[in-house]
Formats: sequence, C-alpha cells, structure tokens
Amino acid sequence: MMQLRFFSLCFLMLVSCLLWPLASLATSPKDAAFSSMRVGFAQDTLANGSVAQQALHIRRLANEVDVLLVSPRVKAVLSQVIADVYDAGVPVILVDRGIDSQRFTSFVRPSNTVIGNAAAQHLVEALGQSGTVLMLKGVEGASATEARSSSFETVIKQYPSMRIIARTGNYLRVDALRAVQQVIDDGITFDAVYAQSDSMATGARMAMTHAGLDPSRIPIIGVDYIQEAKTAILDGTQSVSFTYPTGGRKAAELAVRLLHDEAVPKHLLLPTVKVTKDNARDVEVIF
Repeated sequence: MMQLRFFSLCFLMLVSCLLWPLASLATSPKDAAFSSMRVGFAQDTLANGSVAQQALHIRRLANEVDVLLVSPRVKAVLSQVIADVYDAGVPVILVDRGIDSQRFTSFVRPSNTVIGNAAAQHLVEALGQSGTVLMLKGVEGASATEARSSSFETVIKQYPSMRIIARTGNYLRVDALRAVQQVIDDGITFDAVYAQSDSMATGARMAMTHAGLDPSRIPIIGVDYIQEAKTAILDGTQSVSFTYPTGGRKAAELAVRLLHDEAVPKHLLLPTVKVTKDNARDVEVIF
C-alpha cells in the first residue's frame, strides 16, 4: 500500500491556513484518490517560528517522506536546505513562499506581485496621487514579503508626490499594533495603510483607535481576506482586502499526481480577488 506522508514545516501564522486543508483533504473518505495514503502531522515539528528549527526538521525528515510540502520562513536561510532535499530525489512542493533557486518540483501560490501592484494602484487613486503610505511588511526575508513590497514600491515610485514609510509587523497583529503605535508616538503622519496581512491591518486599526484616530477616515488595505477583514470592510474601517488562497488542497493534489508519476507544473498561480464593500458579502473568507 502506498503511503504518503505530508510534512508541513511552517511557522505559527501558517498553521491554520495550511495544515487544515491538507488534513481535511487527505482524511476525507469521499476523496478516493487519497484513501490509500496516510497524512501525518507532528505538533512538535512546527518549528515555532524558528528558521533554524525549520531547517533542522527538513533535513531530519528528508529521508522519511515521499513528498515534502514546505512553506519556507526565510528563503536566504532555507534555500540550500530545500535544494539539497530536491537534489536527493525527494519531490518538493513549495506552498506560498519560494526559495532562491529553481531546485524544487512545484511552487503553489497566488501572485504577490499582482497583489502589490493592485494595492498600490488603489491607493494612488484613493489619495489622488499624493500622500504618505504606511506599509506594514511581513516577515523580513520571506519571498511573499519581498514581492508584496517591491511590486508596491514600483508603482508608488512613479508618483513624485507619494512616499512610503515602511515598518515590519511580521504578519502579526500585535507586532503591527506596536509598530503603528511607535509611528504615531514619533509624530509621523500617514494618509493610508498598506498592511501585507489582514491581521496587521487589524493591529493598525487598534493602534489608531487607541490614539484617537478614526480608521474609517483613511484607506486601509490588507491581504488574506479573513473574517475580521470582512467585518471591517463592511463597517467601513478597512477599504480593501485581497484574497490569498492557502494552496493546501492544490498542493496535495499535485503531490498525488507526482506519486502517480504524472507531470505537474513548475509554477501554479492561484487567483486572487480584490474585495471591497461592494462584493464583501459575496466572497468567501479564507478563514
């Protein structure tokens, strides 16, 4: 009997959006293609946000899995580790975050470049081509962070009267809250917020509210489209969110194809949707 061991090595923010789609897919009796395969997760291997731990787990598991599904926290550190696994003959499916080489089997994710460009265009129009944008960045060194930042900056730089203030929020609500609190305490003003996750957008709103600023008075953009973003968009305290499909099911489907000796695409881009008050009720939240 064929055994498939999915091992998702990811930091905490990815657990809810990556592990549950894989587990629910592979354990569902209606998915006949998965009935002869086993999916295993070990809670002590989630690396707890440590890049070194994630690298250690990848190396340790390389000889124990049929297919490795991984979302590398920081590509500069993990690119060679993942490439070594691939070179050893283990198929590697990257989910959401990439590495610095082409030594992987398939890469499943939405286009962060498309999201960054669209977010910038929205704010250019909303601000009339003039103003200061507070950009809350995700984890430094993550491919998603780099793409969401560079693509946003490319558009904004075309407008001389616009500028960007960048702060790191690590995709976390509390880190974003602290970062925005510090910006406000430093007397720095901004006309819009581009948060690279909806959780950070929530943190920004909390900091603004605490400082006596009304979040509904400025454009705030987030990414993911989680429930709290939907609520904020509908009540007018967030302008936009871009959906960010987790890719768990698609990655699992590619793994099955690999185990049946079928070809898979090197890159699989998942569609993203711009969510505003006009369509917020019609678009399904990610979680």
